[in-house]
Amino acid sequence: MDDELKRIIRGIALLNASEHDGKTRNDSIISKVIGTKPELRSRIKDVIPLISQTVVDVNKLSIESQREELESNYAELLIVKPKQERTGLPPLENAEQGNVVTRFPPEPNGYPHIGHAKASIIDEEYAKMYGGKLILRFDDTNPEKERLEYYAAIKVGLDWLDVKYDLIKNTSDDMEVIYKKGKELIDSSYAYVCTCDKETISKNRREMISCKCRSGDLDQNNIRWNKMFDKFKPGEAIVRFRGDMSSENTVMRDPTLFRIIDEPHPIHKDKYRVWPNYDFAVAIEDSIDGITHAFRTKEYELRTELYYTLLDKLNMRKPKMLEFSRLEFEGMPVSKRVLKPLVEEGKVSGFDDPRLPTLEGLRRRGIVPEAIRKFVLSLGFTKSDTMPPFETLESFNRKIIDPISVRLFIVFDPVKLTITNNNLTEIEISNHPQNEMGKRQVMIDGNFYISGDDANLLKIGDEVRLLELYNIRITKIGSEVEGEVIGTGYKSGISKIQWISRKNPVNIEVLTSNVLFINDQFNENSLEVKQAITEQYYLELNVGAQIQFVRFGYCRKDSANQAIYTHK
Repeated sequence: MDDELKRIIRGIALLNASEHDGKTRNDSIISKVIGTKPELRSRIKDVIPLISQTVVDVNKLSIESQREELESNYAELLIVKPKQERTGLPPLENAEQGNVVTRFPPEPNGYPHIGHAKASIIDEEYAKMYGGKLILRFDDTNPEKERLEYYAAIKVGLDWLDVKYDLIKNTSDDMEVIYKKGKELIDSSYAYVCTCDKETISKNRREMISCKCRSGDLDQNNIRWNKMFDKFKPGEAIVRFRGDMSSENTVMRDPTLFRIIDEPHPIHKDKYRVWPNYDFAVAIEDSIDGITHAFRTKEYELRTELYYTLLDKLNMRKPKMLEFSRLEFEGMPVSKRVLKPLVEEGKVSGFDDPRLPTLEGLRRRGIVPEAIRKFVLSLGFTKSDTMPPFETLESFNRKIIDPISVRLFIVFDPVKLTITNNNLTEIEISNHPQNEMGKRQVMIDGNFYISGDDANLLKIGDEVRLLELYNIRITKIGSEVEGEVIGTGYKSGISKIQWISRKNPVNIEVLTSNVLFINDQFNENSLEVKQAITEQYYLELNVGAQIQFVRFGYCRKDSANQAIYTHK
């Protein structure tokens, strides 16, 4: 491993630690290192041990030492680069005020995730920008994968994001119109029914060879079309567009328009068995729905030629199709192909697991909708591949939740502390240092718990301040710690630690999410569960409350005995 890479890793670790109370973490450094040197993505397994050792070394240093090394050896990292604030999405081509219609067309085949958030927010923002309309349209023409549960989950997710739509509809409700348009293509010789097997079709497309079905006459195609509704079995016949088998764009090599699926539909049950594929359905629906500007992620870019060609052949109105980059985070894939097995195999607790990039997972983790919207709009509308670090979303979230987060003490690996000359029975602590969020009464009798990490640093004679309480001198160290009060006024130059009264401690567990996948492999250590003790006031907070546990980080109350770590 070259010295320059070691220097980069140490600099990033020092900077991150100095910004987070002297502590950094592997997952934070991994994403930042890859962001700095993308070519390391393929070598990440070799780099991780170096990152892990660097994190250990840096965390051993005091904050003062970290800062000193940063200023001496990595001054360039401390230069604050001016941020260019985005003022919104770029204007749309040929957009008329009051006449813009956009659509968000999710397939109800899974739970919505951060990628759906980006698409729906962009769709809504453009509709609002031009005083237009947004249609929520379920692209439900694959009954093998769709369930009513997913229709509901998508609606719940959009409501949580506060995405407002003007109309809701299902593509499957327009099946008769879609059949009519399919028949028009067949009657105009722009489509034909193919009975070749799947392997032959794939081979011919690769080799740019037309199959014998392509030369069939209108009578043959009409007979086969009718038989698709009651005679042919799934896989025995499909409708293909008569494209260009020699096209460099493989999408245009006689793509499938309809196929047979004998699975009951979540809404229409067994009413239909011939179903359009995405390319055909989306083109027809966008045209008849009056969509003026359609947006989708850029992996569909090659399909745009087919989209416009189909509408041309049918003499239908053509919306403007625009593509933008897909959104996901390093180590947090959004693909249903990846997420569903994690749930089914029990590797995560469900689609609301806080490690997942699903909207339910993000909500449970403590990410708020306003932060997601600000984050999405900060990325702009671009095709450029971006995989922003999760910390970027966290920074938006932190600014929003900080003013509304109750401050509470929390103790890990508790050690008993006894103050021999305590003369207080109760104190009052503000729930927030700046904002009016009320106060809480804490009963005390001189018997406390302090964190094991703090206790391990204490020596007899040390002076320490118990936050919000008084200053003490340590008089005894052992399995338990003893001390005596030496004053109540603020005293600089001494350590400040938190505490929990032993009169009424509350036991909770704190779930901390780490990176879900490392080098495309599931991280078995992606969820850390820590046992902790917190204040009695925790029980008075509603589930979902935002909390900043002092000297630990922001968390969301998930239940009476569980909190989920959000971020620093």
